[in-house]
Amino acid sequence: MQDKSQANRDLYNKLISGLSENDKKKLESVLADKAECERILNTPEAQKLMKDLGVK
Repeated sequence: MQDKSQANRDLYNKLISGLSENDKKKLESVLADKAECERILNTPEAQKLMKDLGVK
C-alpha cells in the first residue's frame, strides 16, 4: 500500500500530465505562493468543490 504522500504525488502527476508546459509553469507558480494558494482555497467555488469531494 502506498503512503499518502506518494499517492498525492502520483495524483498530482496524473492531473498535470495533460497540461501544456505553459500551464504547468503557471500552476507551479501559484502552488509555490502560499498566500495565493490560501486565497484560492478560500473562494466559495473551492470550498464547494472540497465539500463535494469530502475534503475536510
